[in-house]
Amino acid sequence: MADDKHIDAATGTEIKGHEWDGIRELDTPLPRWWLWTFYATILFAAAYTIAYPAWPMIHSATQGMLGWSSRGALNKELAAREAQMAPIRKAIAKTPVEALPGKPQLIQAAVEGGRAAFRVHCVQCHGSGAAGAKGYPNLNDDDWLWGGDLATIEKTIFDGVRNPDHAATRMSQMPAFGRDQLLTAAQVDDVVAYVRAISRQDRPSTASQRGAKLFADNCAVCHGPVGGGNREVGAPNLTDGIWLYGGDADTIRQTVWNSRQGVMPRWGDKLDKATVRMLAAYVHSLGGGEAAPVMAVAEGAGDAGK
Repeated sequence: MADDKHIDAATGTEIKGHEWDGIRELDTPLPRWWLWTFYATILFAAAYTIAYPAWPMIHSATQGMLGWSSRGALNKELAAREAQMAPIRKAIAKTPVEALPGKPQLIQAAVEGGRAAFRVHCVQCHGSGAAGAKGYPNLNDDDWLWGGDLATIEKTIFDGVRNPDHAATRMSQMPAFGRDQLLTAAQVDDVVAYVRAISRQDRPSTASQRGAKLFADNCAVCHGPVGGGNREVGAPNLTDGIWLYGGDADTIRQTVWNSRQGVMPRWGDKLDKATVRMLAAYVHSLGGGEAAPVMAVAEGAGDAGK
């Protein structure tokens, strides 16, 4: 058999029987360092599968002799962070929300904690920048439906809007004037004309003059005699240029005809008091927060129900 071997004269290496276009293959052995590295990786892989979770099973995976897992490591880090933040969270929970601005370190911690909580719980509706969208209020402006002071914002977050299983929820009811035949189609159009006029989008007209009487009889009880809104009942200001659903004639007509029944979850049964308080501090810090409650009917109140 030795006589069957073909040796390359230049290298002394055996020539394999393969040949491509006159090029023949040498049976050059792998470098020893490469082989030892390859064997080491095999040993490492075997040791790793024994020491760490590796083999998938039906409902889980092998635990490994070290009992380590990425989820366990994360939970440990989270627990350490929670323990570090516990005194601050406890202090925030014990401090009335309206007193936080008087404690610079606490209000700063509350705003930053609220920023993180907002990204988890609120961006789905209000957007990552809290600018809102159609049907979801912008939290950056200074137009508020229920009020923009810290305590009022906290209550809105805690109790939610239109949660029928919760007695303390924010609840405003606007009749569906067209659908429920409280007004005729022509009367709804007149009310729309009046709202467009008081919001300075259209010039006063004969239709808006008729709508003024209808507004006084049907809408002023909540929105105020000049449409400035009423925070006590969650009635939005109709005289400014901020609209939640839209201020064009067709959208206002839909609102008057069918009403709007927007809902916000009540976070008081989902989040702890400190987190709700931090969310209130963060929302208040976005630029439109008010220093104190506005109790009276406000000409610039609200955007969340338009």
